Amino acid sequence: MTSIRVRLLKWLVGPILVVNLGAAALTYLLAWTPAQLAFDEGLRLDAAALASRVRAGGASALASIAADNGAGEASWAALHDRDGRLLAGAARLPVPLRSGLADARLAGEAVRVAVAEVGGTNGLRVSLARTTRARQGVQAAIVRSLVLLELVFSLALVGLVWFSVGNGLSPLARLRARLDARGSADLAPLDDAGMPRELVPVVDAFNALLGRIELGARAQDEFRANVAHQLRTPLAGLRLQLEWLAARHANDPDTRRSVELMLGANERMIRQTNQLLSLERAEPNRFARARLAPLDLSGLVAETVQAFVEQAAAKDIDLGFELAPAPLGGDRFLLRDLVDNLVDNALRYTPPGGRVTVSCSQDQEEGGVLLRVEDNGPGIPAAMRAQVFERFVRLDEGTVGSGLGLAIVRDIANLHGAELTLGEAPGGGAVFSVAFPGAPRRP
Repeated sequence: MTSIRVRLLKWLVGPILVVNLGAAALTYLLAWTPAQLAFDEGLRLDAAALASRVRAGGASALASIAADNGAGEASWAALHDRDGRLLAGAARLPVPLRSGLADARLAGEAVRVAVAEVGGTNGLRVSLARTTRARQGVQAAIVRSLVLLELVFSLALVGLVWFSVGNGLSPLARLRARLDARGSADLAPLDDAGMPRELVPVVDAFNALLGRIELGARAQDEFRANVAHQLRTPLAGLRLQLEWLAARHANDPDTRRSVELMLGANERMIRQTNQLLSLERAEPNRFARARLAPLDLSGLVAETVQAFVEQAAAKDIDLGFELAPAPLGGDRFLLRDLVDNLVDNALRYTPPGGRVTVSCSQDQEEGGVLLRVEDNGPGIPAAMRAQVFERFVRLDEGTVGSGLGLAIVRDIANLHGAELTLGEAPGGGAVFSVAFPGAPRRP
């Protein structure tokens, strides 16, 4: 996986460092060349002055050249005739071929030699050699200064490039943060206001993708809702026909048994159809906050529980409720589905002779509302409590159900900003608690 940041840094820092090295080499030449010329000019002037003294005072003037000129430099001088024979001075000096400057080695040390003609003396030449210690010192000082400056400039340029690249990529980071902050059901198009021109096509393409996803999700939701609605009427008619058939063949055990099995299957299909409708209503992308209205949860629970009295009596389950005024803001249809699925789940998993208690109350201090559905059934192991709220998860395959009930409860609770928890009831069993934030205050 390639990185835009790495690619930008590679194509920016590399050329900048190469250009910086080229600039350093040019700076070195501009600094060292004048210094070298100044040293050569000084040596040439000294050789010319020595030639003038030789012309005026003879070869004895060479004795004025000291072994050290006091600046850490050693010097040697010699006088040669036209044929290169040494007339006076240091014999180790090389024989000069012509006037000018040249490099040589003397006494194992690099020297710079200047040759000057003694005018009017029939071809005599004076050679003056001087070590290059001062030159090397100046050269080393120039190199040290340039290395330090180039290191500082290189680090400053790399830091500036790093900051500039990071600042240039910051719109991508902001776009990623906006996408990460979105919920899974948020398919609203991204706002390209303030986006750089280069990111606008990306945002447009992403918005087009979100639009296609929203159309697909909407088509799926509408298909599911239409199927559920279309199934309800024929299933209700089939139930009436089966009940009529069971009454007509009440004296035929085999026929009655078959009809009862078909009635059971019909009830399961009706239940699953209703759950599909509930699931469709609880979809976040179809939920509107404007549907929330003040209501009393206790009255809604009382109405919903009445529909389960016969089911509880058939299993010899004690279905009771403890209700207190509990005002909150919510969607009546969705909250009815929530209570319906919690009570139905408790009745399904509670054995005959058991107990199911539904309670709701208001927290006087916080103003919130707490709904509890408690049973004394087998309970749910702590390791599996997080899984039961996933779709199509059933802990007991022997119990009739589709595995959608608790997933619907979770979605409805999330839509209302409620906290859904699952715990263990005293004495065994499970207790589902839904803590609502409470009713909106009236102006």
